Amino acid sequence: MKYDADPIDAVGRWFESRGWTPFAFQREVWDAYRAGESGLVHAATGTGKTLAAWGGPLLEWMSSATSQPQQPRRDRTPTLRVLWITPLRALASDTEEALRQPLEDLEIPWSLESRTGDTSAALRARQRRRLPTALITTPESLSLLLTRSDAAGIFADLRLVVVDEWHELMGTKRGVLVELALARLRFHQPDVRMWGLSATIGNLADAADALLGVRQRRPPRIVRGVDPKDVVIDALIPPVIERFPWAGHLGTPMVPQVVAALEEAASAIVFTNTRSQTEVWYQAILAARPDWAGTIALHHGSLDRKRREWVENGLRTGKLRCVVATSSLDLGVDFSPVDRVLQVGSPKGVARLLQRAGRSGHRPGATSRVTCAPTNALELVEVAAARDGVEQGLLEARLPVERPLDVLAQHIVTVALGGGFVADQLLGEVRSTRAYAGLSDAEWAWVLEFLTCGGDALRAYPEYARITLVGDRYVVTNDEIARRHRMSIGTIVGDAQIGVAYLRGDSLGSVEESFVARLKPGDRFVFAGTPLEFVRVRDMKAWVRRAPNSKGAVPRWAGSRLPMSGQLAELLRARFGEAGRGVVRGPEMAALQPLFAVQRKWSHIPAPDELLIEQVKTREGWHLFVYPFEGRLVHEGLSALCAYRLARHAPITFSMASNDYGFELVSPTEPPLTAALEASLFSPDKLVEDIQAALNATEMARRQFRELARVAGLVFPGFPRAGKTARQLQMSSSLFFDVLRQYDPGNLLLSQAAREVLERQLESTRLGATLRRLVKSTVVVRHPKRVTPFGFPLVVDRNREKVSSEALADRIRRMQLALEKAAG
Repeated sequence: MKYDADPIDAVGRWFESRGWTPFAFQREVWDAYRAGESGLVHAATGTGKTLAAWGGPLLEWMSSATSQPQQPRRDRTPTLRVLWITPLRALASDTEEALRQPLEDLEIPWSLESRTGDTSAALRARQRRRLPTALITTPESLSLLLTRSDAAGIFADLRLVVVDEWHELMGTKRGVLVELALARLRFHQPDVRMWGLSATIGNLADAADALLGVRQRRPPRIVRGVDPKDVVIDALIPPVIERFPWAGHLGTPMVPQVVAALEEAASAIVFTNTRSQTEVWYQAILAARPDWAGTIALHHGSLDRKRREWVENGLRTGKLRCVVATSSLDLGVDFSPVDRVLQVGSPKGVARLLQRAGRSGHRPGATSRVTCAPTNALELVEVAAARDGVEQGLLEARLPVERPLDVLAQHIVTVALGGGFVADQLLGEVRSTRAYAGLSDAEWAWVLEFLTCGGDALRAYPEYARITLVGDRYVVTNDEIARRHRMSIGTIVGDAQIGVAYLRGDSLGSVEESFVARLKPGDRFVFAGTPLEFVRVRDMKAWVRRAPNSKGAVPRWAGSRLPMSGQLAELLRARFGEAGRGVVRGPEMAALQPLFAVQRKWSHIPAPDELLIEQVKTREGWHLFVYPFEGRLVHEGLSALCAYRLARHAPITFSMASNDYGFELVSPTEPPLTAALEASLFSPDKLVEDIQAALNATEMARRQFRELARVAGLVFPGFPRAGKTARQLQMSSSLFFDVLRQYDPGNLLLSQAAREVLERQLESTRLGATLRRLVKSTVVVRHPKRVTPFGFPLVVDRNREKVSSEALADRIRRMQLALEKAAG
């Protein structure tokens, strides 16, 4: 294709050559970029956000080109002009392919490369000498670039920064790291334009401020894409709706219906919420349809990169008819052949379901379809509620993270490595971000002191003096500190990963160290869809051989249960309110009528402005079932708070259980419910003091401190192949925690750990909002003779920890039969 007088026409003809026409929102972004504006593009998955962001710099180059370009040698291509930040390194190759096509077709003489954790050593070495014209990278790799002493020079010609899938980063510490990095790029290149791409986010203005900072030269341009895509959301209705359901038991028994749905599709993705679930469902589908061997695969983040890429290429080319996956396929990757998505279990959020639905029909004008397979009959209500949210355009807001000092400490060392800084100038730069706009002088002074001498408790140890004031600039002068910092950059802190490999050397991926620690030689487990036998651990690898069958344990990764979003919880309460009024809307609610009939007869179905409490006496003792319908994390904090406040009226101990719908308190004697309600059991007053007294807040903060110590650089995880174990890291951070509490009690990382425990593990902000709602609600107390359909799942969850899964299943069946008989 030749350039002509009007680059817009050339780009238009390129679109036509592919059977496309540029959307109005794409043209709006191109024009805004060329006018020097920055902003946020919010458009449905598969409608062309990538080309909206990419077209601007291409048009800018084509307009300035004076002659027909020839493809030059790489060392003569333009210097770095475009930086493309992706939240997942797995997306880098797909993004690179999407960006490369117009470059080649339009004969634009740019070099385009990726730089992630998967980048080869040879390419990294080449990039150290010269970066490409356009670079695709991750937040962590961008921070590494900022540690280079020539950082100001390599970003001197930077024109555009694109942050892809901004909704996945905002509201996390990784997102805060990106905010700080973007502020540094604006310092190096004040005229750089920045654009964020997002498909599912509710608070667009906050998202734009977090992306572009709070000291913008002009208001950000928020561009909305084409009209929302048509999305079909339905559910597989279990053939028998048990009136007393329990969580998880409808998992693999739904396989026949899932397989039947897959048979209707040419290509499909089956999403699960956990990696272990992915392994289970892959095996179950393959057992049901062994003839699909070779056309079905699994995909999750622990698999080896080559295996992931093979699966992605198989989906892209249509060779695979089904892939069972986790959130590793939620984002970015374009799988046009996929025409149906199935979701195992509740997605726990409207935006998450919409994001996953967008993996099907991933092209403009196509209809996306997602079918949910419940693992609990009550999850049918969540499906109906999520569909309401999609139809009403109600997406969850991503709440920003406020002033995490561990991330700030890490970034300050990064800047000190990248040429150093003057304190007042960097303070202004940091305060230009949304996350640190409220940073106080005292907090800034504390972080600087923490980095220059380690604070009050660590002054005697020179290794904690990481930055040094030389003249008026803070710099890093110790080479060992520099190496350690570069090895530790990032905010993702989890269980140490152990590689999994065959004895002959082929790599399969990685699992968590805590899982491998439980294995003995000869133990079997399923990983990457393959039955394996554990042989030994050596050189930070778990060596395995193929096992003859799949009988054995399945890896259990941390964080297996997703928290329910506040938006979905509100929609859920509305749906239950309809059920209480006898309104039947949709096939999911119709299927649940037998369950609702028993619940109404024995107790009550609460309206959105009501709080249902059931008090039941059984052989176990006295049960209090409370149903706020706010999500498991909120209920865990609320149950501890209520138990503490009830015990202030009379000496009493409780066993507790929580799920997304409510919580259960069990005691040997009758709890003083009436007295507690009269004394404002659900008052939001003194929430923090009471919740800290109700829980082992110090021990929880101790464990949370491990993350802060790692991010802030107090604890070094070790060099590759010699990493510390998770237990060693916990012991090191625990030692720091105890020393700081005793000798430096004013250390701000200690107070941050306490705050993060409340917010992350108990969602204290939502807990406070829930209490304010409950105080205004009408409390409905019922005294049923037996456990109701709403309470039964809580009884199961409480007993799950006491007995084996086989014994639990037998026990639950007996309980179900007794209750079904009583229900008639």
